[in-house]
Amino acid sequence: MGALARLLGRRSEGAGTSTATLTRSPARSPRDLLHASGMSTEQMRITWIAVSWLLTYPDQETVSRYPAVRELAGELPEPARSALLRTVDDLLERDAVSVQEEYVDTFDTRRRGCLHLTYFSHGDTRRRGMALLRIKQDFRAAGLEIGSDELPDHLPVVLEFGAAHDAERCAKILRSNRPGVELLRLHLADISSPWHGALVALCSTLPPLDADDRDAVLRLAEEGPEEETVGLDGYGLDGDAGDLAGQTFASSGCGSGAAAPGPVPVDLLRGRPS
Repeated sequence: MGALARLLGRRSEGAGTSTATLTRSPARSPRDLLHASGMSTEQMRITWIAVSWLLTYPDQETVSRYPAVRELAGELPEPARSALLRTVDDLLERDAVSVQEEYVDTFDTRRRGCLHLTYFSHGDTRRRGMALLRIKQDFRAAGLEIGSDELPDHLPVVLEFGAAHDAERCAKILRSNRPGVELLRLHLADISSPWHGALVALCSTLPPLDADDRDAVLRLAEEGPEEETVGLDGYGLDGDAGDLAGQTFASSGCGSGAAAPGPVPVDLLRGRPS
């Protein structure tokens, strides 16, 4: 039996008795949350741009950045440093074609490997259009407009935004979608993906998981993202929200043809990823 199945069993057996031991984190200001991981803003920016490059499709231009990722990693604390170096070394040991094929198989054909953050929290529902719009508004507040060929919740795009423009807004987006980020990390660990280290580094920039986060990850792993089968044309939304929701069907990953989500065997009792 996988660790997640055991944990789900424990939660079921202890319902009504053990939940009191899980305490909620006290409210903290956005500035406090930004540095809750213990990293400085500069260290987070370095981590985010390195992870953004590693999670971008590995064409020739992207691969040419890997030596820079190795250099950047040397400026970071653990576990980000080792995690990034492990991913870079794993990718550089393989030939370019096999890396590209594995990237597509990992991120474009499996729902659990989706790089679009709002898919995990909202699935194929009308609410996703509003979630996408909120992220787009964060970009606009920083003076940026994202093109119509890319959804604003694409993880490498969000991380580049945080690294180059607005760290506080990027951290807010990541925290709002933390269960999806965590589930992606767990899935990559489960399949022994070379990109797992990139997610470990990313999670090291975020606050430790609290009880609400753990519950959300468990629920997402058990049930998968939500789906709606009626009224999805335009998602019944007006303006930008409807346009963004409509774009979700054109994205290469997270589509209806991808493998169905399922439980991820992992021990969620750890406070921080490792």
